[in-house]
Amino acid sequence: MIDVDKCINDAQKKMDMAIMYLDESLSHIRAGKANPKLLDGIRVDSYGSMVPINNVAAVTTPDARSIAIKPWDKSMFRAIEKAIIDSDLGIMPENNGEIIRIGIPLLTEERRKQLAKQCKGEAETAKISVRNARRDGIEALKKGLKDGLSEDLEKDAEAKLQKIHDKFIKQIDEMLANKEKEIMTV
Repeated sequence: MIDVDKCINDAQKKMDMAIMYLDESLSHIRAGKANPKLLDGIRVDSYGSMVPINNVAAVTTPDARSIAIKPWDKSMFRAIEKAIIDSDLGIMPENNGEIIRIGIPLLTEERRKQLAKQCKGEAETAKISVRNARRDGIEALKKGLKDGLSEDLEKDAEAKLQKIHDKFIKQIDEMLANKEKEIMTV
């Protein structure tokens, strides 16, 4: 016979993963101020292997408008600059021989709207994941009915799963609203 609590916990774990994914993806979307996480997705060719920038250099934010990258090995300057230029960050790095600086420009109104739209897409992906987790849980409960689970238990578990689903959807909406507010604030 199916374990109802295990079924609900499995669905909740999948929903948690969707929230964690959304949090991570929203943190990589530029909101007009400097954040070292903007460089997390950029890989640098270091001695034949592709590694994150923070594995070959110290990444800091000296102020709200710039990111400073200080490579540990002087030979990495060209590779880091090339990786930043080739990335979808859309910012040209400045190299003074000691530090690579990335100036974060103010966002235009058009770019803000584009980033807000990108955030909505990420939030929708997370919502779909949460809905899929709920659907998988409900399907497992329906199979449990055939294996001898009582209808009352199945209906109660389904209602509990729906409450958990609603809580996660609300959390996704709040995360999206906060990120949109951050992006639209001039």
